[in-house]
Amino acid sequence: MVIPVLVLIGKWLRKLPVLGKLVDERFLSHRRRAQRIAGLTGFLLADALLVYRQLVSHIWNPDLLAVVLTVAAVYLITITWYLFTE
Repeated sequence: MVIPVLVLIGKWLRKLPVLGKLVDERFLSHRRRAQRIAGLTGFLLADALLVYRQLVSHIWNPDLLAVVLTVAAVYLITITWYLFTE
C-alpha cells in the first residue's frame, strides 16, 4: 500500500514547477534503492528474530516464519521473472 502512494506522490511532485526540477531520475533511483534496502533489512531482522527465538527460547513463531518465507518467495519469483523477461 505504501509503494503505490509513494509512486503517486513522486509523479505529482514532478508536475510542480519548482519541485519538478528537484524530483528527477536520480531522486527516483535513490528512493527505489532506499526501499530495497529497507525491505532487505526488515527481512533480515525478521529472520534473525525467528532464529533467535528458536535457539534461545525454543519457541517457533509461525507469524515470523510466514513473513520470512513470503519475502523470500517474492524475492525469488521477482528474480526469476526478471531473468526470463529481460
